Amino acid sequence: MNAAFKEHIDALPELLNRLLAAEPVRVGECPSSLAASGVYVLSEKGTHLYVGRSDRLRARMRDHGNPSSAQTKSAFAFRLAREATGQVRASYKPKGSRKELMQDPMFSAEFVKAKARIAQMDMRCIEVSDPIRQALLEMHAALELQTPYNSFGNH
Repeated sequence: MNAAFKEHIDALPELLNRLLAAEPVRVGECPSSLAASGVYVLSEKGTHLYVGRSDRLRARMRDHGNPSSAQTKSAFAFRLAREATGQVRASYKPKGSRKELMQDPMFSAEFVKAKARIAQMDMRCIEVSDPIRQALLEMHAALELQTPYNSFGNH
């Protein structure tokens, strides 16, 4: 195994422990002291739902839970709205596209509800500036925590 890769892999359990030990904050109330870049986990009522990473954590949290965030900026809320409306299969054609779904009043209302729901979720994060370590920790945490809304499929 490549030595640099092994070093990243060996660090993952401790990083996950740090992530889970981080003080939770509400997504909609992110403090200005939030790390600039890192990995985060979103939880609701003690259940871990989604793990993400960003080089702009505060802006990313705004994207997730802001009522005015577009469907392209709030993928987790879009996924929750898909689940709520039973339209879970993504389409990359005009029929069933994000743009078309957002024109459906029922879907659009569920998207707004999902963003409000996310704004009330707990968010824990740790600073991780290395992009390789960020990606590996995101996958490791999602697998370990069995977060139901992470998907690593290709588009």
